[in-house]
Formats: sequence, structure tokens, C-alpha cells
Amino acid sequence: MSGKDAMERPNRTTRLGMLTPSSNSVLEPATAHLLAGCAGVSAHFARFRVTEIGLSAAALDQFDPEPILSAADLLADARVAAILWNGTSGAWLGFDADERLGAAITDRTGRPASTAALAFRDLFRARGFRRIGLVTPYTGDVQRRIQANWGAAGFDCGAERHLGLSENFAFAEAGPEAIAGMVRAVAAEGVDAVAIVCTNLAGAVLAPDLEAELGVPVIDSVAVTLWKGLDLAGCPTGHLAAHGRAFAADGEGRP
Repeated sequence: MSGKDAMERPNRTTRLGMLTPSSNSVLEPATAHLLAGCAGVSAHFARFRVTEIGLSAAALDQFDPEPILSAADLLADARVAAILWNGTSGAWLGFDADERLGAAITDRTGRPASTAALAFRDLFRARGFRRIGLVTPYTGDVQRRIQANWGAAGFDCGAERHLGLSENFAFAEAGPEAIAGMVRAVAAEGVDAVAIVCTNLAGAVLAPDLEAELGVPVIDSVAVTLWKGLDLAGCPTGHLAAHGRAFAADGEGRP
């Protein structure tokens, strides 16, 4: 192919922009794993500082919109089709906080936007999931805040397990046995689906085998954020169903 032909042939890749906590070491390789067989889609990441998860003023101040919006500006330079906040802060800050953030990203960049927490809510509603097994690495006070917020939205998270951690970097060090053990425990209480809530918890690779073992959908944060991003970009997701029922075609992901 000549240089002139290469310049005239458009790059048809759909680019997804992912806003990433600075101390997260799971979501980038996990997203790459999920997209490995997805020709024509690429993910691109911009970081802003997040090192601690908690309800203190210092921890909450990490989610001030301005650094997030500045990172979104940089992703927009790559002409991404959609921008996702690939973090779960909206789970304890409230869905309304993420709705405002998504609207601000779109106003600022012109790109459709969503978040991990909103993606969970959208998928739960689309699939009719109401009883949710909540699995996180967080402390008890953060867990209770998530239960209250999700409960107010119609999702019963009475079945829950958490690791009691607050350092974001440490979440990535949780081993597969610990994560799978929490998933099995909440599934045993009778749920419509299990939600692994934290994009720095390595649950995406475990989901397919756990679903086969337990007979319930296991929805990982990184996976559900990618599901939402593909939806916003107008891309189908059914061909990724081998990675878990988060990607099932409409009507196929119910227990």
C-alpha cells in the first residue's frame, strides 16, 4: 500500500475513553483481556489521583469534578466515541453524583458519557435484577453507604461481603481465592446476580467460571463499564458473552 493510499483509507477503530483512578493496576489489563477478541475497538486511559477509598473529607475530595473533567478533555483529544468514569465512586456518593458527572463530561467534550455505577444500574434494570449479592474490598461504612444507595434505587443488597480495606492500591492484591469466596458466599444466600464492585478488584477473569459453577450472573465492574461503553458507541456486545453474562444479548443474561 502506498503512503497516499494509507492516508486515504480511514481508521475504522472505535475508541473508548476510560477515566482511571491513579492507583488502579487492574482495569487496564482487564479491559485489554476483554477486548482481545474484539476487532475494531480499542480502549484509551487517562488517570487522575485516587489513592484511598473512604468517607473522610480527604477521601471524598478526590472525586472533585475538575480533575476528572481535565482528564476527560485529554481523552477527547483522541476522538473517542464515548467516555466512561471507570471507577465505582458513584456507588457510595450516589447515582445522582454520577449523573451530574456524566452530563458535565458530555457538556465539556461533546462525547456521550457514563460511569461504572450507572452501568450497574442500567444493566440491573435491563435484566430485571433486584436481589444483588454485593462483593467489594471496601470498609464497612462504605459498604453500608452502597447498600443504602442501591436499596433506594430498588436493589436489595442484603447479601454482602467485603474485605475491609481502604487503600486503593491494596485492592489489586486481593487474590482470586478471596474474591471467589465472597462471590460464592453471597450467591449461596439467593440472589439474582452478584456484583463485584471495584475496578481495582480482579474479578472480570473469574466471572465466566463462577457463573458456570453457581448458575447466577457475576457482573464485574470493569466488564459492566465496558458493556456500557460499547453500548454508547453503538457496538454490539453479544460476541463477548464468553467473558460473562454482562455481555449477553438482551434477554439472555437473566438467571
